[in-house]
Amino acid sequence: MDILPVYLVKYMEMIAMDFYDCHTHSTFSFDGKAALEEQCQAAMNKGLAGICLTEHFSVDSRDVSFGVLDYENYHNTIDCLRRKFEGRLYIGRGLEIGEPHLPQCSAALVKALAGMQLDFIIGSIHNIDGVKLRNYMQGKSKEQLYTAYFKEILAMVETADIDVIGHLDLVKLYGAIGGYGDYAFAEYRDLLFAIMKCAIQRGIGLELNTAGWRKEAGQQYPAHEVLRLYKELGGRIITLGSDAHKGQDVGADFERAKELLLACGFNSCCYFVNRQPFYVSLRKAGVKRETAC
Repeated sequence: MDILPVYLVKYMEMIAMDFYDCHTHSTFSFDGKAALEEQCQAAMNKGLAGICLTEHFSVDSRDVSFGVLDYENYHNTIDCLRRKFEGRLYIGRGLEIGEPHLPQCSAALVKALAGMQLDFIIGSIHNIDGVKLRNYMQGKSKEQLYTAYFKEILAMVETADIDVIGHLDLVKLYGAIGGYGDYAFAEYRDLLFAIMKCAIQRGIGLELNTAGWRKEAGQQYPAHEVLRLYKELGGRIITLGSDAHKGQDVGADFERAKELLLACGFNSCCYFVNRQPFYVSLRKAGVKRETAC
């Protein structure tokens, strides 16, 4: 592992005792509602030890985030904020890459990432065959929708250079919106088993994404059965992410998420630095204070 930058060392003990939000967006993303500094201040106000910005990124011209991220400005802004919040808040630089496994985009993605200094990469499925999920589901049966989505997740996990799978069963949000309802875990267990096994073999983790509690899905991503399966198969890499696009959602429902992970048998979660996981005891993790952002 690479030697940690000097500025990170002082955060290690602090972060080991507190929550770290590993999935957030700012106005550097096409759908962000808060400036990067606002998101960092929100994390401070809510007592978090750290925040990782994971701005949307894609090299697929069909994707809504294509060409949006000004990486040089993003990089420099984080460096500036690291100096401003030094000793008080760890700020990670990450990406949420949509469909990072597409073979037709592989060369362009490798070239783009080679010029970036990143702590963390989330791999997510927002589109199938270049079509947004909310549009892709039109004319599909429930089985067709869920099967296609989980197969796309598996294809991503088999080849993509990512650290965790983002909101693994996000498709249930569109199931709720489209009137299909949630999926039955038992019906997709074989596909989910294959996803978990491949992820563990390749050192890819899961995120527990709390955004589903704030949306029509009505539950976290992924379902507790998926979390338990990952644990039973030997998975250990779990991050917490609010998927916050505005300050008020940073760190949302992390105490609830912690209790769920403990109930599923996990004793730790993690955050990433230089694309390496660092583990946080769930028995100790918690917020120091709770104030308005």
